[in-house]
Amino acid sequence: MTATIQGYTREEIREFMHQYYLQPHGTKASWLAAQNVPAWTLQQWRKLVYDGDLDRNLVPRDHGNMTRTSSERSAFEKARAKEIPEHQLEVEQLQERIRMLEGSNTALGKAIGLLHTLNVPEPDTKQTNDPKSS
Repeated sequence: MTATIQGYTREEIREFMHQYYLQPHGTKASWLAAQNVPAWTLQQWRKLVYDGDLDRNLVPRDHGNMTRTSSERSAFEKARAKEIPEHQLEVEQLQERIRMLEGSNTALGKAIGLLHTLNVPEPDTKQTNDPKSS
């Protein structure tokens, strides 16, 4: 069971903050209003996700310059948005490689089975030349 904060799971909060920082400059307030999330909730989530510990629900005290600026968070989220498709492509390539290797394993297993059946001892045949006795 996933714990919730104010009715949202931790993954939903992370995704919400990710989507918030991907909004173009000047559209964040209208986007936030459309999401029905109060500004104070957004501020708490921002502190949890970027400055605190969301998994343990810990919010740091304000220490001035130790927190990230809005532009730094936006840059972080834009970089993350670029990385996601790259990771998805890598996962797809690895899955294709796994399918290929599984196919090779199946073919190799069949070949080994065939070798075992062909290696069965055959009945003895009579010699055509009589050996000379000395």
